Amino acid sequence: MAVFDKSDTSDTKHPDQQVKPVIAVLGAGKIGEALMSGLLHGGHTADELLFTERHPERAAELTDTYGIRGVEIEEAAQLADVLVVAVKPQDIEPLLATLGPLMTPGQLVVTLCAGLPTTLFENRLGDIPVVRVMPNTPMVVGEAMSAISAGAHATTEHMATVEKMLSCVGQVVELPESQLNAVTALSGSGPAYFFFLVEAMIDAGILLGLPRAIAEKLIIQSAVGSAKMLSDSDAHPVILREAVTSPAGTTINAIRELEKHGVRAALLAAIEAARDRAVELGREHE
Repeated sequence: MAVFDKSDTSDTKHPDQQVKPVIAVLGAGKIGEALMSGLLHGGHTADELLFTERHPERAAELTDTYGIRGVEIEEAAQLADVLVVAVKPQDIEPLLATLGPLMTPGQLVVTLCAGLPTTLFENRLGDIPVVRVMPNTPMVVGEAMSAISAGAHATTEHMATVEKMLSCVGQVVELPESQLNAVTALSGSGPAYFFFLVEAMIDAGILLGLPRAIAEKLIIQSAVGSAKMLSDSDAHPVILREAVTSPAGTTINAIRELEKHGVRAALLAAIEAARDRAVELGREHE
């Protein structure tokens, strides 16, 4: 999956010739691949990037697509200045056990693992700088929303390095780590809530007699346009919604049904449940 057109990087290369850190992505799944593609698009060269991948066929595919070399964890730890941990939370213990004896002073660990606190990495790897990141899947189209938090040994320079990396694939905010589980529930899982809503609305269109292809086109473009209005406008979402809601009209009748069925309350409960699961993921590794 080629996420960005890496052939067009002439306008994004940094004018200064500062040496960029060597970045190794440990776990080249969808998020890991999206980050590598974004870094290439943002001015990094393939020689400045490495990745690890358990499946040889997948590793070969990524190398063919991006020109980035796949390596073993030991080589990544030896060569990289920044180690981006992008494995599933359930796979973290064997990875940290391998990394522990290999870490050297000056290396930075960036974790993209949902629910896992920086203290886990510090306890397993020593007194190293760790930055915790909660991105989301729109990273694959360069529109991620990422929140970053500093571990005990991460400096402002480390945070700036991570922010620069992630700015290649979307927007970044810095928050205290105590708020990262809430971010996981809200924006980390957030795209799934929107996809779920779009899926339901497409089904509604089919129920009302529209062909599936037409229902999909109507709803997806409505979602794209609505997101752009939210992004481009300073108006509160309530104001934008009220602009569509005429007195005694069709929209207010629909909103009444949504409220009657507790959609707002269900969404609040769902996001709380996602937050609670993020907390559980962290506790499983204490």
